[in-house]
Amino acid sequence: MSNVKDVTAETFRNEVIEADKPVVVDFWADWCGPCKKLSPLLDQIAEEMAEEVSVVKVNVDEQRNLGAMFQIMSLPSVLIFNKGEKVDEFVGLRSKADIVAQIRKQL
Repeated sequence: MSNVKDVTAETFRNEVIEADKPVVVDFWADWCGPCKKLSPLLDQIAEEMAEEVSVVKVNVDEQRNLGAMFQIMSLPSVLIFNKGEKVDEFVGLRSKADIVAQIRKQL
């Protein structure tokens, strides 16, 4: 069982904006090759850092309004939220160490 949750427009506020710890939001799509390579890294991070951070996924094909709201132009796009505010982001595939370092800046 993965620690990564899928979020929708209906659950975004509760899972991300009102979260009590930083949230990593992965905007992805089924047809995106780099997204498929990033996903297992985020699954590992969600498992290893479960006490410190939440990891959620937004399928931009199913949740177009969320993609538009955050001006997602390239995939994968990863946004990091803390206390309801977007505090960091990156686009494309990164190493697990790079992603963890970026998350740690928000802790």
